[in-house]
Amino acid sequence: MNFRIENLKFDEYGLIPAIVQDSLTNEVLMQAYMNAQSLRRTIETMETWFWSRSRQELWHKGETSGNKQQVVDIKLDCDQDALLVLVEPAGPACHTGARTCFHNGVEGAESEAKQKKADREALPERLSDFLDELYSLIESRRRERPEGAYTTQLFNDGLDRILAKVDEESQETVKAGKEESDQRLVEETSDLLYHLLVLLVQRGVTLAQVRRELAQRRTNKSK
Repeated sequence: MNFRIENLKFDEYGLIPAIVQDSLTNEVLMQAYMNAQSLRRTIETMETWFWSRSRQELWHKGETSGNKQQVVDIKLDCDQDALLVLVEPAGPACHTGARTCFHNGVEGAESEAKQKKADREALPERLSDFLDELYSLIESRRRERPEGAYTTQLFNDGLDRILAKVDEESQETVKAGKEESDQRLVEETSDLLYHLLVLLVQRGVTLAQVRRELAQRRTNKSK
């Protein structure tokens, strides 16, 4: 962030486009607008703040949803009229619950083969995207507690019950890895991952925190 705010080329409304990108995966998450005030607030708090053109007010990303974006760096383009904001997201960027706002394909832009593949695969291709979506779904179960849902029952039973399930699924995963088929190992691993996500949500630990820890370990090992 080696630029001066007063040197940026804001438009006639005092705004500049800000493209938000995941610092670990390089995936583009969203595009919004900043004015000088929201940019200063972003730099001060190291969390993203934008200017809402529809509401004509500042808005703090994730203030109500909890899906905040921790700023890693801010880069300025060559014309000084657009920003690239590198972040570590704490959840989905899109208000629809999708990880990225750029999840709608343009008609004719994809080949027929790619479209058929997309039709076959309703779930995200990358495990990280799926885990983010599953984490958000589990969060909504914790907030809304729909009757009859297994996840609701886990949260109603409390932390000890969740921990017991993590322990149970861990043992079953070990057993499958030692003496059962590959498919059974996949099934038990999936059960374990799900219950670990429930535990993280119950404790208020985000996947972004886990990502940071893993990234730090990778950095340390490469030194």
